[in-house]
Amino acid sequence: MTDEDAKGALRAFVEERDWGQFHSPENLAKSIVIEAAELLEEFQWSPEFDPQRVRMELADVLTYCYQLADRLGADPDEIVLEKLEITRAKYPVETSRGRSAKYDQL
Repeated sequence: MTDEDAKGALRAFVEERDWGQFHSPENLAKSIVIEAAELLEEFQWSPEFDPQRVRMELADVLTYCYQLADRLGADPDEIVLEKLEITRAKYPVETSRGRSAKYDQL
């Protein structure tokens, strides 16, 4: 799912600017939440949205997610697939298809 070129480009970008010193897991997690709020802001008052602005905010969220995964030594594809397997078990198709109920309410 993720592109090695993108991960390498992010690493190079951070290294060129010596920003790694600021990228503690805590700071990256905070940045994810801040950028996610900016993404949500694009939908705040109306279901209408500017696709380009949404793309840019989503890119910011993903950038910090990739950087946090990299800092933690976690492969984004691997952890997403691991979590998907856990979620599959919690939400079997037979009981969850077409329903938005939480797993313990199925």
